[in-house]
Amino acid sequence: MKPFAAALLAWFDDHGRHDLPWQHPRDAYRVWLSEIMLQQTQVATVVGYFERFVAALPGLPALAAATEDQVLALWSGLGYYRRARFLHRAAQLCLERHGGELPRDFDALAALPGIGRSTAGAILAQAHGLRFPILDGNVKRVLARYHGIHGHPGESAVEKQLWRHADAHTPTARVADYTQAIMDLGATVCTRARPRCEACPLAGGCVAWRDGLVAQLPSAKPAKTTPTRHTVMLILRDASGRVLLERRGPQGVWSGLWSLPEAGDHDAAWRRARQHARIDDARSLAPFTHVFSHYKLCIEPLLFDGATAPHGIGDNHGLRWCDTGELAALGLPAPVRKLLEQLEETIAGSKA
Repeated sequence: MKPFAAALLAWFDDHGRHDLPWQHPRDAYRVWLSEIMLQQTQVATVVGYFERFVAALPGLPALAAATEDQVLALWSGLGYYRRARFLHRAAQLCLERHGGELPRDFDALAALPGIGRSTAGAILAQAHGLRFPILDGNVKRVLARYHGIHGHPGESAVEKQLWRHADAHTPTARVADYTQAIMDLGATVCTRARPRCEACPLAGGCVAWRDGLVAQLPSAKPAKTTPTRHTVMLILRDASGRVLLERRGPQGVWSGLWSLPEAGDHDAAWRRARQHARIDDARSLAPFTHVFSHYKLCIEPLLFDGATAPHGIGDNHGLRWCDTGELAALGLPAPVRKLLEQLEETIAGSKA
């Protein structure tokens, strides 16, 4: 075994993470689910969502048979909801084309929605012990520092270099442990900020450590100005405490989720509110900002309390009136769920 892999595996045996829920058992479904959840999200956040998800949908057939609302409700709060839709669609395709299982063929696996080269490699390596390299964000950072590779890892030429190194370092034995080990090293030692180089088993051969470039590598993505958008969210609440929700369209942010109706300004908000209910007055709630990867959304909630719901509004219109108990079973954007929970707490407190 080459020195890089040998040093990493020796470190992993003593310091790696061996008690993650998707490691027991480490089957393809659980590895796949964890890999999708861990994209753009830290382990500490994912654990609770993973356990809740597999408790409700313990295997691929159950996921394929679930409704989109069920899947999105279980995903609600993790963000990047396209991941959940791809997960759901991939499960359905596995049922249609692969006998209800994730394929062990790399090309067939990588062709499924939401599963690219690195995720396919991680599934095959961890679930089946097959020799495939991975290149997630943690691995990119480890390899960029170890080999002294300059340039943003998202650039094609830089990524090609990193893939070559990832493949060269991947051993033929203990592939599952090696795959977990290099991810663990990036997550716990070779971190983006305040890396613990003195505790790193690879420090002896690390170019960034040798040349004092740890803080500079990997190179940062070229900065771009983050735009800010504004919206007014309508909270139409009837005398029974039900709130009007609207299913968002198939495109754009939060696509397919249930959310609050929106408008560009107060005048448009009043017009929309009158389309959906009989209203008397409105109250502005404290505005807040939700940050996405590519822009900031400034949200101004406008509460129409005591609205009277007309007949004829139902799911077939993309609208539904929901009480507090129903909200838990729906996929809601995290800031919308938090806003409605805070509103209920405020109302309950005022009645106490």
